[in-house]
Amino acid sequence: MFVVANLLDALALVVDYVLQIYSWIVIARVVISWVNADPYNPIVRGIYAMTEPVLYRVRRALPVYGGGIDFSPIVVFIAIMFLQRFLVQTLRQLAFTMH
Repeated sequence: MFVVANLLDALALVVDYVLQIYSWIVIARVVISWVNADPYNPIVRGIYAMTEPVLYRVRRALPVYGGGIDFSPIVVFIAIMFLQRFLVQTLRQLAFTMH
């Protein structure tokens, strides 16, 4: 049973790292939108390719208020925080109870 517990603990750690990295990628996307970077730069294109599918879905679901301000990164940050607090902690507690 300890093998499954260790697997769940490792999975929680990986999910936490992936969510943390994705939040930094979203921060980079926000900064890029402020400085008007070259859209043909491969790094900028990669960041857009990683964030646009999620941000587009959030934009579609949000009502359009705020005079052109994009609130979708804030919603994504809230979702990431929720997943880190709920999913990661649940996996860790489940692994702890299996020991």
